[in-house]
Amino acid sequence: MTLTAPEAADSVAARTGLDGVALKPTECDVSVAADLPVDLVCLDYEGREALPEADTLAALAAARDLRVTTPVRADGFDPRGDDSLVATLPDAADRVLVAGHGAYLTDEERRRAVAPRIGDAAAAVRAAGGVPWVGTEGVERVALAAGGVQYELLSRTTERDVRALRAAGFDGDVAVYAPVVPSDDEDAILDAVGAYAARRRPVREALPEGAATDAAATGRAREVLSKAVRDFALVGDPGTVGERVADLRAAGVDTVVGYPAAGVDTLR
Repeated sequence: MTLTAPEAADSVAARTGLDGVALKPTECDVSVAADLPVDLVCLDYEGREALPEADTLAALAAARDLRVTTPVRADGFDPRGDDSLVATLPDAADRVLVAGHGAYLTDEERRRAVAPRIGDAAAAVRAAGGVPWVGTEGVERVALAAGGVQYELLSRTTERDVRALRAAGFDGDVAVYAPVVPSDDEDAILDAVGAYAARRRPVREALPEGAATDAAATGRAREVLSKAVRDFALVGDPGTVGERVADLRAAGVDTVVGYPAAGVDTLR
């Protein structure tokens, strides 16, 4: 059911100030995004077999500004090889160009060069009249050289980094992706994004060896994780999340996209 105006204004998503949501097709029916009060929906890539059907994408693209993450090293989206999946995306759906997470790539795909493929894919998007979004994780210089919207992963230095970009004269758009947990329940927060934050090198190095990374964490581990989840994710009650989103915008971020790490229903 589509939200009415009062329901939309009172929704958690609206109170956080998020511009868009990122959904993982293996975790939910992506069509639920049409019921959220956001204009932008980004679909994460979780392997070729998890890519939603063309009619599902078309229906979502008709209701929202849809962007589909497409790894340029993956068969089906490789501009220097098999790019057959590009043609299956609806005309109204735009692309997010990324190197691709190794967990969703074959050994052969992981060996493919990223830089020339990002460049070729960005050129193809522009030739079709679009503006490429380029995921910067691990390929920051390549993404900047490719141009388009710089799609950053939230980190403890994001605000400083974006201010530096702006000070250096970068006038392109910057978008930020972040897991979001709109709750002040510390156990719920750690269960949702503790392990995610723990994978970051500075956090991993600070954690005691063998420590739990969810709500079961205690002592030093819990202290480290409680700080880290606030560096690498948007957590807290909706008002607190909204304040962090506002801070990102003040630093020069144009678009904030939240991945509902505790489930899409937490944004309703």
